[in-house]
Amino acid sequence: MSITFKQAGAACAFATLAMIGVDAAAATIKVTCEVRPSRSKISVDGNNLPAGTYTTVALSGGNMATSQPEPAQGDEVETDYDSRPGDIKAGAIAIPPTFIVNGSVTGKIVNATGHTVISDTVACRVRSK
Repeated sequence: MSITFKQAGAACAFATLAMIGVDAAAATIKVTCEVRPSRSKISVDGNNLPAGTYTTVALSGGNMATSQPEPAQGDEVETDYDSRPGDIKAGAIAIPPTFIVNGSVTGKIVNATGHTVISDTVACRVRSK
């Protein structure tokens, strides 16, 4: 049995779409941050994670903050880092107001074996007040 060029093209298109479907179920990360003269605020959120325990990491310049290991809730893990006392009382991890350097942050999701599952670097919203 021989395959025509048209059939090979259709098979290739199907394989490509199948690979896109696999990628759509892969882990995702959303890192947001805001910097003010007297405040640093960061959120690291992961989705589509397999069941397990994860740590989040926030990096900026030479600064690093790490969450405690926590089991994923469903397929999600979320951590807030903040320098505002009210947000720290509400559960955010304490960071100094000067934590964010040069207006950017790298967020990471790390699994229980220490492997970085996914990471992203973003530019922060910069506010003057």
